[in-house]
Amino acid sequence: MDIKLLEEQALSLPPAERARLAQDLLDSLEVLSPAEIEALWVEEAGRRAQELDSGAVQPVSSAEVERKARALFR
Repeated sequence: MDIKLLEEQALSLPPAERARLAQDLLDSLEVLSPAEIEALWVEEAGRRAQELDSGAVQPVSSAEVERKARALFR
């Protein structure tokens, strides 16, 4: 399974379907132990740090995130 392709497809869904998918994914994590959840967050933090360090992604300020989130609810 190509996770990048899956991510692109998921992000192309309408907002309501993305929200439902996100909730379903979050619900599926509830069966994990606290140690497993922590390990997943450490892995994700490392992946994000690597993307920032390599320049693959650019940081976004909290003000910009807030502006975009508010625009979604207008």
